[in-house]
Amino acid sequence: MTFELICEIEPPTKPDLKRVRHQIGTLTTIADAFLIPDNHIGRATVSSVAVAHEVEAMGGRGIACLNSRDRNLLGFRRDLLTAAAYGVDQFLFVYGDKPTSGNRTSDLTVRSMIEEAREFSPEFRLGAAAALRPVPAWKRTADFLFSQVSFSVEAQLRWREAHPVDMPVYAGVMVLASANHARGLAAAIPDIDIPGELVEKVAADRMAGVEAACEQVLALRDSGAFAGVHLVPVARYRDVESRLAGTL
Repeated sequence: MTFELICEIEPPTKPDLKRVRHQIGTLTTIADAFLIPDNHIGRATVSSVAVAHEVEAMGGRGIACLNSRDRNLLGFRRDLLTAAAYGVDQFLFVYGDKPTSGNRTSDLTVRSMIEEAREFSPEFRLGAAAALRPVPAWKRTADFLFSQVSFSVEAQLRWREAHPVDMPVYAGVMVLASANHARGLAAAIPDIDIPGELVEKVAADRMAGVEAACEQVLALRDSGAFAGVHLVPVARYRDVESRLAGTL
C-alpha cells in the first residue's frame, strides 16, 4: 500500500503568494499532496481554493480545506463553482476554529457540506476530520478522513484498531515549534495531549519538535495502519524537508 505524505501549507494573510510558492517548492521533494487551510486559526486568509489552484499550477496536488464556520449555503455553492472552474476537485470539510472576532454562521455543517458537494459533482473527492473517538455513520460517507493531530503513535494506533473504517485515513502529525506553541495548542484544542517531556525538549532545543514529528511520521508509515499522514510543519517546513528527504 502506498503511504502518502500530505503537507499543510501556511496560507497567506496578505495578497502575496511568494511564501506559499516557496513552501510548495521546498516541500515538493517529500509531499504527495498539499492541504490548504481555510481562514487559518480564525484569521482571514487568501481563499484555500485559489491556493489549491496555485498548487496545481506548480505541478502538485492540492486539497482545499473549507470550514462551515465562515459561509452560508450560497457562499458554499460559490466556492464549489469556483473550484470546478479552477479544476480543484479535492476538499477537506471541517467545522472551523473559533473566530478571533465576530460570530460564526450556523447555515452549514460538515455533514450538509458533504451532501451538497455530492449533489454538485460526483467527481469531487471529499474528506472530513475525525477526532480520536468513534466515527459517526455520516462521516463514513466521505472519501477519506483526516484524524486529529496527536503526539502519540500508540494513541493513534489504538484508535485506528478500535474504530476501523473502509476508506483512506491520514493521521495528524504536527511539529511543536516552541513551548508557547504548545500552550496555544492546549488552549485551542482542549482534548489534545501534549507530552510534558516533549515540551521541555522543545524549550531547550528548537529542533526537538521537528525530530519528534519526523520520527512519528516514519513510525506511522512503518505501522501500515494508515494510508498516510497529514503533516503540519508550521513555519519549520525547511527543517522538515531536510529531515525527511530521502526517507519516504
